[in-house]
Amino acid sequence: MSNRREFEIAFVGLRPGVHEFEYNIDNKFFLDYSQDDFTNCTAKIKLLLDKKSSFLQLKFDIDGYAEVVCDRCSNPLKKQLWEEFNIIVKMVDDPDTMNLQEEDPDVYYISRGESHLKIADWIYEFVSLSIPLQKMCSESEFGGDKCNKEVLEKLKQMEEEANKLSNPIWKGLDKFKGLK
Repeated sequence: MSNRREFEIAFVGLRPGVHEFEYNIDNKFFLDYSQDDFTNCTAKIKLLLDKKSSFLQLKFDIDGYAEVVCDRCSNPLKKQLWEEFNIIVKMVDDPDTMNLQEEDPDVYYISRGESHLKIADWIYEFVSLSIPLQKMCSESEFGGDKCNKEVLEKLKQMEEEANKLSNPIWKGLDKFKGLK
């Protein structure tokens, strides 16, 4: 992975309390990651870091847009990203073992001797999680100018063909309809 010093926070020199960081993310950020769920992403990340004596509380606010492919008609859509994520970073003597044992995905362990917190992977993960699972045109846009008419017509034909086919395992049940 390339050098990502701008996504490292030197938390040792910070006073206890809340500190705010902002990051503007674009397609260049995602070059080091093998993602293909979205393109043309522009996101603003606001990070509130609350430094305590033995742990850090991080709150990531994701805001922006990304282009995705519609699950229904295969045309590109611009979807808004908006999500909040919280992580607790605890300082311990054996972080590798603790991270393997920890079941809560919102808790992460680092060594007591660490001086920097690397947040690039979290930003990637949180932007990816901000993409809606269902990526479809809204009901008001469905069938409109932005939809791929050929794909929608083919889906309609396939649905009609599937409805015409009857399942042979139910064929024998027709003779029992009139019996009571």
